[in-house]
Amino acid sequence: MPSEKRQRQDEGRLTRLEQQQLAQRHAQRRRQLRSLGLLLGALLVVAFLVSVLSGDDAETTDVSAEGSSTTTDPDSTPTSDGASPVEVVLPGAGASITGDTPCPPADGSAERTTSFEKAPPTCIKEGATYTATIETTEGTVVIDLDAEAAPITVNNFVVLARYHFYDDVPFHRIIPGFMNQAGDPVGPTPGAGGPGYTIPDELPTGDAPYPAGTLAMANKSQPGTGGSQWFIVVGDGGQQLTPTYTVFGHVTDGQDVVDAINEFGDAATNGTPTKVVSIKTITITES
Repeated sequence: MPSEKRQRQDEGRLTRLEQQQLAQRHAQRRRQLRSLGLLLGALLVVAFLVSVLSGDDAETTDVSAEGSSTTTDPDSTPTSDGASPVEVVLPGAGASITGDTPCPPADGSAERTTSFEKAPPTCIKEGATYTATIETTEGTVVIDLDAEAAPITVNNFVVLARYHFYDDVPFHRIIPGFMNQAGDPVGPTPGAGGPGYTIPDELPTGDAPYPAGTLAMANKSQPGTGGSQWFIVVGDGGQQLTPTYTVFGHVTDGQDVVDAINEFGDAATNGTPTKVVSIKTITITES
């Protein structure tokens, strides 16, 4: 049986051991708190620097159909040609048609309509020729539509134009030396919208199918997804295209207007407009 002295020694050692363990736990806790404090401080410093460097004028970019890019901040950094990007504002939705789409009257008296449940029936006449007169804020462009090469696409364009689908629609993508693109009134971001349906491709054949002045359909995401968006080729820009876009017309008057509009874009931003250019209306002439 241990002596009283030995028992007191054992109790003392146990007390000292408990005190050492407690001190170690306190020290470990202090180190953890110090590390956490340093981490939080570093995060606050990083957040402050990011806030200062980015500010409230950061450029916001919306990527739309055909890879189009439109800057929605009018105060963002000037583009490569020294002009500042502009805000592209869409005219918004008009009336809607559910079920079958009736052929609109040729006199242009139809209500402005921007949403269709189905692609239109054949509304153009076999053997007739069709001309589109596009009134823009920069001038007038006249296009002969090629119903022989692309009857479905020409019919679709004629129907949409007679429903005033394109009235007040801006050119949301302008790439200098390449093309001017338009055809979306509703979005939700410029270049992302369409009429509510798609039409099949009617692809061109032969060499160099996209010379200057060519009117061609833009695909919304992939081949066979055209609906309402189109582009007009500028200069030699069409040489870079593969024959995957329906050709349905050619400019016969107003190519100078097309070229002038083309100056209001920025190649570095994949087509950000530097000036608002809109279609006032498109008039279809049948002969």
